[in-house]
Amino acid sequence: MFAIIGIVIVIGAIVGGYLMEHGNLMVLVQPAELVIIGGAALGTLFVANPLHVIKGIFSGLVGVLKPSRYSKSFYLDNLKMMSEIFGQARKGGLAKLEADIEAPEKSQLFAKYPFILKDHEALHFVCDSLRIAADGVAGPFELDQLMEMDMEIQHHEESIIPAALSTVADSLPGLGIVAAVLGVVITMGALGGPPEEIGHKVAAALVGTFLGILLCYGFLGPLASSMSKQLDERAMYLRMLRTAIIAFVKGLAPAIAIEFARRAVPPHCRPSFKETEAKVKGKPVDQAQAA
Repeated sequence: MFAIIGIVIVIGAIVGGYLMEHGNLMVLVQPAELVIIGGAALGTLFVANPLHVIKGIFSGLVGVLKPSRYSKSFYLDNLKMMSEIFGQARKGGLAKLEADIEAPEKSQLFAKYPFILKDHEALHFVCDSLRIAADGVAGPFELDQLMEMDMEIQHHEESIIPAALSTVADSLPGLGIVAAVLGVVITMGALGGPPEEIGHKVAAALVGTFLGILLCYGFLGPLASSMSKQLDERAMYLRMLRTAIIAFVKGLAPAIAIEFARRAVPPHCRPSFKETEAKVKGKPVDQAQAA
């Protein structure tokens, strides 16, 4: 949402300032320059990255335009889910959760929380960790190391996507210069013609440089930065799940494990102790505070 607002502000400020100086917008409409810069940028993207990274860039761009899912209410739902999982494990042991963690898509427990079923990576992160804890093949320290390694690998692979987009953004000013040089070459070939024609070709060449710089610093660069921040939010979410599981596996009571997890939530969307307690116990939570 804020990405769309930012894009509108960038376009509005540039076009508005240009019109204030009585500029002609039609001069900026140079399809050939866009084909050169955009086509070359797309080509470099395909040359430098495998298919899954390219798909990740386009899906990531769509995600940037949507509101962030990592809100206070989202974390409250997760804390309630973990509390219910720990409560059942406390009563009958982790072995009682075997059916749920082996086939979470068919689990009545996870069916109450559709957000985790849609997030396959987070779902497997929770279920695989609980499966190892239930089998007793690793202690809390080993499980913590395993989950940390899993998070690092996920974050490393996901961070390749905004890095690739940032590389394309960095190439745009250079590609804008390429478009400008081609425009100058065309202009030199038109010397001796009408002044209006030469002026139009010079303007088209300069627009190439303008578009390259604008697309880099006004659009793709900020979008890559926004994608990186979304990945940081993702990492903090997995860290919260990891904190809850490790605290419970260490033998702490479910309520204490949930409090550990609550403290791992980023401060700007962290629910209060009373909000978490009300959510876990199924009591009404002030929606104005939980938003």
